[in-house]
Amino acid sequence: MARGNAGNTKVFYQGSSEGFVVFVESEELVRKWKGDKSIPLTEVVAGWKIFTSEHGKQGILNGASHLQLENEFGTKNEDDVVKQILEKGDVQTSENPERQGNTNDSKGGMAAH
Repeated sequence: MARGNAGNTKVFYQGSSEGFVVFVESEELVRKWKGDKSIPLTEVVAGWKIFTSEHGKQGILNGASHLQLENEFGTKNEDDVVKQILEKGDVQTSENPERQGNTNDSKGGMAAH
């Protein structure tokens, strides 16, 4: 059985001192939203949480504090911040490689006796 092949799409915005990340449903939905702002953000954003990364696009993600949002975007209103990230950020899609294999080779005929 294959495991771990679910990909994810995120929008990365590089601020003045750190990067901000929002996970989205798909790159296509972000493009549609940019062209038609009547599309609800809840259909575009996957999980309503803003993350921050001090080490660029591939760094470890932490939840962004209200202070960080206020310092970078001038507001702690998450709706406004998400809109700015979607408008100014870069969309990144990653596909996690499919993993196959046994979970415990010591059980069954594969184990050396």
